[in-house]
Amino acid sequence: MSNSYRYPPLSPVRTGLAGRCPRCGQGNMFDGFLTIAKSCRACGLDFSPFDSADGPAVIIMLVVGFAVMGAALAVEVAWEPPYWVHAVLWGPLIVALPLALLRPLKGIFLAGQYRANASEGRLADGSD
Repeated sequence: MSNSYRYPPLSPVRTGLAGRCPRCGQGNMFDGFLTIAKSCRACGLDFSPFDSADGPAVIIMLVVGFAVMGAALAVEVAWEPPYWVHAVLWGPLIVALPLALLRPLKGIFLAGQYRANASEGRLADGSD
C-alpha cells in the first residue's frame, strides 16, 4: 500500500488534521466537506480502501454531548436561566462543534488506516 522507500512516514494526526494525503502530505484527502477523493492528485495514492465508517461521528457525539450537557447543567445549577437562554446558548454549539470536528477526525482515522496498512478482513482460506 505504501512506498516507504519513496515517501518518509508522516504523522497521521498532522496529515489527518490538515486533510492531506497520508503518504505524501501534499494532495487533498477530501473532494468536498466529507467526501473522500478517489486518489491523491500529487502522488496517486488510491483512497478507495480507506473507510472511517461511523467512528468519528460516534466519538464526536459522545464528547460534544458530554461537554455541552455538562456545561448546560452547570449553567442551570448556577444561574437558573429561562429555557430560551439554554436554546440560544447550546443550540448553535450543538450544531457547530460536531461540524467543526468531523472532517479533522475523519482525516485522522483515514490517515491512521493508511499508517497501519489496514484493510477489510478476509477469511483464512481466501473466500469471501
